[in-house]
Amino acid sequence: MELILLTLHSWFRWLVLISLVYALYRAYRGWLYEKPFTVFENRVRHNTATIAHIQLILGVWLYLISPITTFFIHHFTDAVHIREIRFFGIEHSFTMLIAILLITVGSALAKRKTSDREKFKTIAIWFTIALLLILAAIPWEFSPLVSRPYFRGV
Repeated sequence: MELILLTLHSWFRWLVLISLVYALYRAYRGWLYEKPFTVFENRVRHNTATIAHIQLILGVWLYLISPITTFFIHHFTDAVHIREIRFFGIEHSFTMLIAILLITVGSALAKRKTSDREKFKTIAIWFTIALLLILAAIPWEFSPLVSRPYFRGV
C-alpha cells in the first residue's frame, strides 16, 4: 500500500505543477492584459485547487503510513538530527501544507472578488507564492537536501 501511495503521490506532483503553471499563465495574462474572467478561467482556478487538495490527501495518507514519518513521530529527539527523516517529517510536509493553504485561500479570495482584474491578480499572487514553496519543498533528483527520482515506479 505504501509503495502504491508513494508512486501516486510522486506522479501526481506533475499534475499539480502543470495545473499551477497553467493557472498562473492564465492569471498573469488576464491581469496584465485586462482579459475577462470567464467561466473557463473559473474552472482553471477551481480545478487547480482541487488537484492540489487531492495531492494533499495523498500526502497526508502517505504521512500516516510511511516508515520514515512513523520513525520521525516515535523517535522525534533523534529523528530531527537525521536530514532525510527531518525533511519528510517536518520540512516537506509543513511547507506543502502551507502551499496548499495558500492555494485554497487564493482561490477562495479570487472567487469573491468583484472585478475581473482583481480576480486574476489575487490568483497570480497567491498561486505564485504557493508554487515557489512547492518547488522548494519537492525532493528533486538534483536536490542537495533529499534526493528522489522524478518518476517513481510501482
